[in-house]
Amino acid sequence: TRRRPCRAAAILPWLVRFSAAALCSPRAGRPEAPRVARPAVRTGPDLPGTPVSRGGEGCAVRGSLDTARTRVRPAPARLPATTAPAPPGEPSRLLRAVLVAALVVAFAGVLYLAALPLTLATRAVLAAAIVAALALGRRVELRGFPRLGYLLAGSFLTLSYFFWRTTSTLGFHDPASFTVAVALYLAEIYGITVFLLGLFVNAEPYERRPVPLPADESRWPSVDVMVPSYNEEPELLETTLLAALQIRWPKDRLRVYLLDDGGTRQKRNDPDPDRAREARERHERLRELCRRIGAIYLTRDRNEHAKAGNVNAALPKTDGELVLILDADHVPTEDILVRTAGLFLADPRLFLVQTPHFFINPDPIEKNLGTFQQMPAENEMFYGVIQKGLDFWGASFFCGSAALLRRRYLEEIGGISGVTITEDAETALELHARGYTSAYISRPMISGLQPESFTGFVVQRVRWAQGMVQIFLLRNPLLLPGLAWRQRLCYLSSSFFWFFGYARVLFVIAPSAHLLLGLQIYDASLVEFATYALPHVLAAVLISHQLYGRVRWTLTSELYELMQSLFALGGIIKVIRNPRAPKFIVTPKGELLDREFISPLSRPFYALLVLACVSLAAGVVRLVAAPAERDATVITMAWTVFNMLVIFGGLGALLERQQVRANPRVPCRLPGRLMAGRQTLDVEVTDLSVGGAGLVFHGPLDALRSLPERGFLEVTSERGETFTLPVELRHARATRPGRCLCGTRFAPAGVEDKARIVRLVHGDSGRWLRMLEQRHRPVGILDGAGTLVRLGMRQAGRHLVRLATAGVRRLGAAMRRPGEVAP
Repeated sequence: TRRRPCRAAAILPWLVRFSAAALCSPRAGRPEAPRVARPAVRTGPDLPGTPVSRGGEGCAVRGSLDTARTRVRPAPARLPATTAPAPPGEPSRLLRAVLVAALVVAFAGVLYLAALPLTLATRAVLAAAIVAALALGRRVELRGFPRLGYLLAGSFLTLSYFFWRTTSTLGFHDPASFTVAVALYLAEIYGITVFLLGLFVNAEPYERRPVPLPADESRWPSVDVMVPSYNEEPELLETTLLAALQIRWPKDRLRVYLLDDGGTRQKRNDPDPDRAREARERHERLRELCRRIGAIYLTRDRNEHAKAGNVNAALPKTDGELVLILDADHVPTEDILVRTAGLFLADPRLFLVQTPHFFINPDPIEKNLGTFQQMPAENEMFYGVIQKGLDFWGASFFCGSAALLRRRYLEEIGGISGVTITEDAETALELHARGYTSAYISRPMISGLQPESFTGFVVQRVRWAQGMVQIFLLRNPLLLPGLAWRQRLCYLSSSFFWFFGYARVLFVIAPSAHLLLGLQIYDASLVEFATYALPHVLAAVLISHQLYGRVRWTLTSELYELMQSLFALGGIIKVIRNPRAPKFIVTPKGELLDREFISPLSRPFYALLVLACVSLAAGVVRLVAAPAERDATVITMAWTVFNMLVIFGGLGALLERQQVRANPRVPCRLPGRLMAGRQTLDVEVTDLSVGGAGLVFHGPLDALRSLPERGFLEVTSERGETFTLPVELRHARATRPGRCLCGTRFAPAGVEDKARIVRLVHGDSGRWLRMLEQRHRPVGILDGAGTLVRLGMRQAGRHLVRLATAGVRRLGAAMRRPGEVAP
């Protein structure tokens, strides 16, 4: 007989061709879109040297920035879409095609194997072997096809669990049980979908390198730096603007703009006289600030479309080829342009270079648990790994700040998009759909501020959740024309993730449905659970550690998502009911907390803790009263104990610690000399901020106390630069014989001194890179989880003691004054 040809061999070349065409060059042959005409520029009577506004306002300033205000810079002609080789620094399109083909073939095989009917014993042995292999493999950083094999092995266990969960655990007992069981099943399907999408996104993270700029500076593009502002303090804005003015770039090709939405004509004419007066005072104060330091002040008539509208109103008044957007608290380093702008010269279709958001103060959860600088920050998983994975697939997206964009392509779509309240990701989605490209440079080149309170943190995260859900509903990446399939999957991963509020809430309350109400929500024996569910969970933990171990410790995701989900869920439901309803709310920054207090958002967590405790007690009773349901009871009790650990961590993070420092201090170790009067002392600078410096002096305390109150601090930075800055000595104390701590406050005499201080503190991206590397140390799964549980339990204990003490005080006050309510 004649041998039949192998079908897989015939399909493989087709898969490679399909992957190369559909996933790598989706926009070949796209017709040219009409270009938006650049507005004419002239010098207005009230705005010397600036483009005439369309209903807005502007002011020019002194210095070198005045010399070329009326010049219109010609924009290069837009190139049609092409399938030419990738530009320098771009991932190989052939590599993408081969990897996608391998993923498709391998995933199909894994899907087939996971669905095979095997005996429970065979499945258990296979699962144990795979988990053991994953445990060994997590100790090695894998790349390429070994990494792909590792991820596919883990996905086999997840898919095996999925098939078993779908076919064997959803029995119908009664309507109530079935309703809760299906709700829980959908939450698990969500989790599995996000997990598998995450494996695709992070299959091959790409570490992009900067493209060198040409030696001829006349070929460098012109850049407009835009700093949108709404209600930030002038001192914070001054720091950001001074840093932007010191960016290394030809001065005749760099302009720095403050876009003030707090001093618009609408606000200055507010019907409330107090608010109108505040807006006018802010308007004049910021105009004077810009005039004094050399920036350009712009505002507009009306506060429409929030930050997106603010930037869009400034685009017709400016004409730089590239636009660097910085949040008001995002202070740039000197090298942010020289490390990013070269990519635009190498790739004429590039619309975006995004860089990480690096923060020099802890978020509220880090601050309250005391984990700052001990473990990676929560956002470092996204900026340290996920954005690199998105970049490999050509889907790294705009994050609102610390990003350089090409003006021409922004103008082509009418500026920053404003359909959703996450205008940044929406803008990137639109430009990707038009066939333009993006890039991600992972070096931190801005230093920003996190919200200080948990309330501010929730405001920020609920806005993100609502905006990404809006994108999923209004601009669904699976349906938007023009995207490559790889980009569709990446944007789907980024937007679908934000439905976690539903899943997390279900995972916390579902065990109580069985323990308290006796509902049958998960039909499985302990043996089946150990064979299917436990390997799936262990595989997810091990793969997460392989992918994110240096930037995300175990249980961190569970803690952060639970703390957000209780508030994000309501916001998500509102978006589903009316996708266009959410409004942009500015995140509060730079708050001062003058005392320790319990967050007003703690009450839902008290309810969850009480529910978990009562459920455990009911579980003990159920073990005795219903021995036939022992397996389900044991599973749900163990589940509840895990939930309680996370809830305790949440309670610990809800005890708001005092925060009175106006300027966050940055740790460092720099040699210095303290000069006051006729004395000079050798010191070590241990921390810095724009407000002052902390010093260590190895000598007697009397030597410090004998110094005059005012003097100079000479500091040598990590780059070998020497800064001599005026200081005031604030306090000094001995920590042990021969070692003293001294606190100083900078006393700048003018703009030049302030600029030097900003350059010393914020000018070097190498300092931020070293801080990241110190936090990105490898930690074992159990060590990381144990640290978080220990800190959470300790702070939760303090929280509950403070709560009980306050309750006793209120009760005592009420008993002393019958009929009165204690304050």
